[in-house]
Amino acid sequence: MNQPIQASDIDIIVYDFDGVMTDNRVIIFQDGTEAVIANRADGLGVNRIRLLGIPQIILSSETNPVVRARAVKLDIDFITSCNNKKLALIDYCKQNGYELQKVIYVGNDLNDLEVMQIVGFTVAPADAHPDIRALANLVMKAKGGEGVVRELSDLFIAKNFRKMEIKNG
Repeated sequence: MNQPIQASDIDIIVYDFDGVMTDNRVIIFQDGTEAVIANRADGLGVNRIRLLGIPQIILSSETNPVVRARAVKLDIDFITSCNNKKLALIDYCKQNGYELQKVIYVGNDLNDLEVMQIVGFTVAPADAHPDIRALANLVMKAKGGEGVVRELSDLFIAKNFRKMEIKNG
């Protein structure tokens, strides 16, 4: 059996936003502004992972200012309006001295596929696209917007996060 992954094994955790920290739905108001619902349990999960000394970032193709607002509230870095997540992550890792093989990427949909293919470990919500679930090293029990980050933090805290093929659901 593989040993649990330690914080020292990880350079950074990268989260897609919609479908990971949200349930992938959007509320559109009459004036055209958009809103999403985020799970506070994920905020606690981000804080618990921060206490382990693991940096975190949101990498989103969305241009909605709500992504920035949530990242600022969580006090983590963010990249939004990203047309090519793979290249954006490669550049970000080079600039910050992170190894791609020490990156955990949490994604849910086809626009995460290319970036998930270049990192060391991949995680998907329970309701992720089938191709993403098939690629993921770990499929969470939680659906997007229902505590995916919190579940990930619980695995770290319980020292039960292992680098092996674990599929739930």
